[in-house]
Amino acid sequence: MIWFVNSANHQVAGFAIATIGCILSGISMGLVEWRMWYINHPLLSPSGVACVGMWRVCIYHHHNSNISNAKVCYRYTYHDDFLPPDIRVAQHLLLAANILGLLGKAFIILALRNVYMGILQKDDTYNPFVVSGILNIAASSCILIVVLWNYYSIMSMEGIEFPSSFRVPFKPDVQEVGSALIVATLAAFLLLLSGTIFLSYTFPLDIQMHPEV
Repeated sequence: MIWFVNSANHQVAGFAIATIGCILSGISMGLVEWRMWYINHPLLSPSGVACVGMWRVCIYHHHNSNISNAKVCYRYTYHDDFLPPDIRVAQHLLLAANILGLLGKAFIILALRNVYMGILQKDDTYNPFVVSGILNIAASSCILIVVLWNYYSIMSMEGIEFPSSFRVPFKPDVQEVGSALIVATLAAFLLLLSGTIFLSYTFPLDIQMHPEV
């Protein structure tokens, strides 16, 4: 039993890593700095920086004054026709990733509870450690798809046809990676790492052969 509990201590570290990954995943979903658009079209719109996120876009206009830059944000949803496919898909994948991450945490809490209470299970099919590992890896995959697709859109300078009321051009002069993409990449890595740790858990050989009745 001592070996059994000590082996589960590695899963506690995995739980901590998964928790950080879930937090970063939620933060990245709320951040607006997925794409940084640097705009300099005086005839079309005021010069400034537009931060394009998954749920809203924020524009920081530059003015020739000592006053700080004016900030204007516009929210959008999946039902808006002007959204490109990558943002539409990303909205669903990020929501799915957060749900899968929370479910993974629930299963790992159940698994750790069973271990420290001495409730031993031989059936690997319903092993909560394995289920949690699969859920975390699935969440990581969802985030990774969003990151790679968003990165491709930035590198290929793809534009977005925002409504004219937003006063944002179809394409910026310069488009760069935002901080949200970095946060999401870290979240995907941590969830993948925790999932691998959970899947690596094995029951002691003597318990597998002679489980408690």
